[in-house]
Amino acid sequence: MLESDLEKNLINHLSAFLMELGKGFMYVGNQVRITLDNNTHYYVDLVFYNKILRSYILIDLKMDDMKPEYAGQMNMYVNYYNKEIKDQFDNETIGIILCTGKNGVTMEYALGGLSNNIFASTYTYYIPNRDELINEVEKVLNG
Repeated sequence: MLESDLEKNLINHLSAFLMELGKGFMYVGNQVRITLDNNTHYYVDLVFYNKILRSYILIDLKMDDMKPEYAGQMNMYVNYYNKEIKDQFDNETIGIILCTGKNGVTMEYALGGLSNNIFASTYTYYIPNRDELINEVEKVLNG
């Protein structure tokens, strides 16, 4: 399955899942463009906003194991949203990387020292837990 196919299926399935499961979720869009230096474009796979948390939630989909560069890419997206998109009343942006596998050591070093949080304990009441997200992705993959 291609990332674009996964994304299309997840948009139909995951957006409904998050809105049903999570309180206050609003779907913003998919392939939301970020432009840097007026000529370099990046695309966030899925963007949500949670009105209770007053926070943007960015989701990046990867069809392979976690790689350090994915953390850097998500960190860039989160920094951009924090500086350019969120307003003074919004809380910090949350970034989520969904990939097919992970290596604990790779994740530890890739995410260690980043000031941006992917899952913060204060948000877990409103955001589906990791296992629920994995189950939903697997439903789409096996669908």
